[in-house]
Amino acid sequence: METMNHGATIEQRKAQIAKSKRSDKIATGVLTAIVVLISVVLVAIVGYIIVGGLPHLSWDFLTSESESFRAGGGIGPQIFNSFYLLFLTMLVSIPLSLGAAIYLSQYAPQNKVTDFIKTIIETLSSLPSIVVGLFGYLLFVLYFGWGFSILSGAIALTMFNLPIMVRVIQQSLEAVPAYQRDAGLALGLTRWETTLHILIPEALAGIITGIILSAGRVYGEAAALIYTAGQTAPEIDLLNFDLTDPRSAWNVMRPAETLAVHIWKVNSEGVIPDIDVVAAGTAAFLMICVVIFNIAARFIGGRIHKKVTAQ
Repeated sequence: METMNHGATIEQRKAQIAKSKRSDKIATGVLTAIVVLISVVLVAIVGYIIVGGLPHLSWDFLTSESESFRAGGGIGPQIFNSFYLLFLTMLVSIPLSLGAAIYLSQYAPQNKVTDFIKTIIETLSSLPSIVVGLFGYLLFVLYFGWGFSILSGAIALTMFNLPIMVRVIQQSLEAVPAYQRDAGLALGLTRWETTLHILIPEALAGIITGIILSAGRVYGEAAALIYTAGQTAPEIDLLNFDLTDPRSAWNVMRPAETLAVHIWKVNSEGVIPDIDVVAAGTAAFLMICVVIFNIAARFIGGRIHKKVTAQ
């Protein structure tokens, strides 16, 4: 009898193992199918935009001025405006978000006030960009009297960009194992030295990822800039360094239409004859820039991480 019970137990165990393996295979197959489906959709969207607009890209299109009522215009000023706004926004966002994330993760006391601040940051990170744009319009454009300008757009984008960067960098710092921080403190390092020489290098990959994600949002943002940076792209002179001259490309008080705003504008107004060509070419160039920027940033971030951590 005992032998029969033992044999039955073994058979039941084998059946359970076989059932578990089948369940694992089914779950793996479902997850793989989901990943493949998402990848196919993303590749199809990116490929459709690039393939549809690539034939319209030329040196003349990328460097010439845009036209309002006739065919043949380009996106030269919009390209410069997009990168200029991205540079100014990240110039302000990176040090502020890094400092705030370091304080919240390493220095702030764990109490209800800190939890409330973290909740506010998470809430602001999901705030619609058009709300930020309207706020920037009321505050910077009207109240401060800056008008539609690069400065108004850059500050509005910084407000839009800070919450997500702070949250991502904070999570990257908190993901570093506690024993590494404790080891630094045990060796006599101050909290700041431990943060600077141990935590930041270890969390550098996550920090770079956060910067990449936020930079991609800034570069392709339109709603917040419509109400702050404006919808016009006047002729600019890259060699004019008089910051008070409206024609100077470096003047932060001039209006600046970006690539994303240009796509929205030409499609909403519909006054130029070659609207399809301009919209497709602009969208393709914008998508190519985002892809190249992400690949380059990830490569540079990985190299820096290996160099700093000697891995």
